[in-house]
Amino acid sequence: MANMQGLVERLERAVSRLESLSAESHRPPGNCGEVNGVIAGVAPSVEAFDKLMDSMVAEFLKNSRILAGDVETHAEMVHSAFQAQRAFLLMASQYQQPHENDVAALLKPISEKIQEIQTFRERNRGSNMFNHLSAVSESIPALGWIAVSPKPGPYVKEMNDAATFYTNRVLKDYKHSDLRHVDWVKSYLNIWSELQAYIKEHHTTGLTWSKTEYQEDRNDLVISETELKQVAYIFKCEKSTIQIKGKVNSIIIDNCKKLGLVFDNVVGIVEVINSQDIQIQVMGRVPTISINKTEGCHIYLSEDALDCEIVSAKSSEMNILIPQDGDYREFPIPEQFKTAWDGSKLITEPAEIMA
Repeated sequence: MANMQGLVERLERAVSRLESLSAESHRPPGNCGEVNGVIAGVAPSVEAFDKLMDSMVAEFLKNSRILAGDVETHAEMVHSAFQAQRAFLLMASQYQQPHENDVAALLKPISEKIQEIQTFRERNRGSNMFNHLSAVSESIPALGWIAVSPKPGPYVKEMNDAATFYTNRVLKDYKHSDLRHVDWVKSYLNIWSELQAYIKEHHTTGLTWSKTEYQEDRNDLVISETELKQVAYIFKCEKSTIQIKGKVNSIIIDNCKKLGLVFDNVVGIVEVINSQDIQIQVMGRVPTISINKTEGCHIYLSEDALDCEIVSAKSSEMNILIPQDGDYREFPIPEQFKTAWDGSKLITEPAEIMA
């Protein structure tokens, strides 16, 4: 049960991160993912879904933003729903299939997005774009294909057909007066036809779950094709070394043991959570490294990363190694602190024994 709750939390966190990154770039996030516990090089099925988002979903968003108003607002919700689906597919590429009773909990983020889309339609029945909203609302349950077997493809087609009544209305109203609405209909319907093709190639008889376990005893893990928008999430890797080249948005190390990480540049943060015996070598720059609930963390900083801020909590055996005279000098991070009242406020500083 605890493991399942952890999966749900990680799935919700992944959706949140994707939405945050998308808000910054105002476009689908693209290739930002994980495989077998190491994010950035994704499974073929996830990579194919990314292409669908970067093409069909992106085109739909573009046409919706041209129409603006309620249509644009609704389309952004659709985008979020596809991000939630992407996070679920990413998880499925990592984990073995859970018990059927547990799947409902994992589907919660997607279910909530679908409900949000349908509620928006109901609350805007007076909108002059009501047919547009209805077309989306009637067909968006197609994202539930991941819970359908053995024929998820036909299910998507069935949901898409449910939108035809409203898309035909849009075409009837605008085909002779405003082609922008015609383009909107075409781009929306293209999403579902491409999703059917995607399912046929990667999940013909139902969602395909991972058959592999997490990385262990691997010292040849190299992620070389990186992009600034990517978040590297390294989960439950043991006795392994990972090298991340180029520049990524952030890196998370979660529940790992005896892991070595070497990376070039991170523009956001490197987080170490619930781990043991972690060694990190910074080759370029990183503004912040966070260590939480971790036993043993050794961080080798480069000359360019000496301004990095280290934030730690509930952790022990932490050391920062600074380059000096061609070698590294080790400095322990304080684990004990003393606090005193100075008459107006509390003053906290490292205990002398640990300074």
